[in-house]
Amino acid sequence: RKGTEAATRDVGIDDFYVCSLSSRTLTIKGQLTPEQLPQYYLDLTNPEFTSHLALVHSRFSTNTFPSWDRAQPNRMLCHNGEINTLRGNKNWMTARSGVMKSPLLADDDQHGLLPICSDNMTDSGNVDAVLELLTRGSGRPVPEVMMMLIPEAWQNDASVSGKKRAFYEYHSAIMEPWDGPAMMAFTDGRYLGACLDRNGLRPSRFYVTDDHHVILSSEVGVLPSLDPATIMHKGRLEPGKLFLVDFEAERIVHDEELKDAIVSKRDYQKMIDDGMVRLEQWHADAASRVAPAVALSEDALRRRLIAFGFTTETLDLLLAPMATGGKEALGSMGVDAPLAVLSRNPKNIFEYFKQLFAQVTNPPIDPIREDIVMSLMCPVGPEANLLEVGPEHARRLVVTNPILTEAEMDALKATSAANSFRGRWHATVLDC
Repeated sequence: RKGTEAATRDVGIDDFYVCSLSSRTLTIKGQLTPEQLPQYYLDLTNPEFTSHLALVHSRFSTNTFPSWDRAQPNRMLCHNGEINTLRGNKNWMTARSGVMKSPLLADDDQHGLLPICSDNMTDSGNVDAVLELLTRGSGRPVPEVMMMLIPEAWQNDASVSGKKRAFYEYHSAIMEPWDGPAMMAFTDGRYLGACLDRNGLRPSRFYVTDDHHVILSSEVGVLPSLDPATIMHKGRLEPGKLFLVDFEAERIVHDEELKDAIVSKRDYQKMIDDGMVRLEQWHADAASRVAPAVALSEDALRRRLIAFGFTTETLDLLLAPMATGGKEALGSMGVDAPLAVLSRNPKNIFEYFKQLFAQVTNPPIDPIREDIVMSLMCPVGPEANLLEVGPEHARRLVVTNPILTEAEMDALKATSAANSFRGRWHATVLDC
């Protein structure tokens, strides 16, 4: 299918789209209201047309121009919400393409995997494309892939078990979270499930009836004909949790049982211990080679501030409140200053960056009060083949904060190829 899609693009056919080409699932979609769907797809009114599962989603395409191919559901999932990290997610998937190779495909068929993400797809379509790639291109089961894409808040939660923490830490070096708010329902024909992102800003409730039907929806009362007396069990999907039905096992698999089985398949902790390096360890190792810091005089500090573009306004309105109160100063939402890129005067590098619309309109995350769902940890270093599982993925440098201290910078600069850290890591200074 992907090879055919690539061939049609090469000859200039832009509106070619295969809804589904699977022996397990059938995707039916269109720019239709729910009432119009059975009138257009007559199969849905045929009593002999039956299925043991159904994913149904009706919504307008947001942030993109509506079209048939962008309509929900996608090939493997439905999505209620938005992916606010979409630009970074797509860029990283493009960057990984250079070393990507599926162990399940012959060499001649590898080119059909790319491209994975596209600007022509919605945020939901891009998540669906990555989910399909990781399940069908690497052999990972769907629940494991969903744990990779939408992890629970694990960094600052003391209740997370050691094996589960090792699983999430290992996969944080492979895949960054696709952060919502997002509630996703997914299936590959064997599994049918749903997950809620770690912030939990989208509702999701489920019922289990006495005739063994499972109903999960973002709204209560979607089936008015459902008799409350037939409900055996009901609940809500919690932040970061998975709800799964295994049709081969013919039962509901609860979050704790499911994740314990997945995280116990491999010794993730050993791969982390053998390969992962932390900046704090590097700093401690290089401490003996770092010269003592010398305090700057007031005159020297003023010259450096001028050289790096800090104005009196920046010091008084932005930096002073941060230094005295430990928080950013409040300001109005409108900024009428000219764009830095159009200025003839030198500008501070931070003035070239602006917030996206979605970043401004969504509720801001408080990194202090909501630290259980917030992390600034960043893995650095070369990545391995995304479609294979192995210790090479854990060979990354973990930086806990994107802002390095002067001591950390000195430690990096003091480590050359001749005295590399653990035989692999050293720094080179580029004079830009």
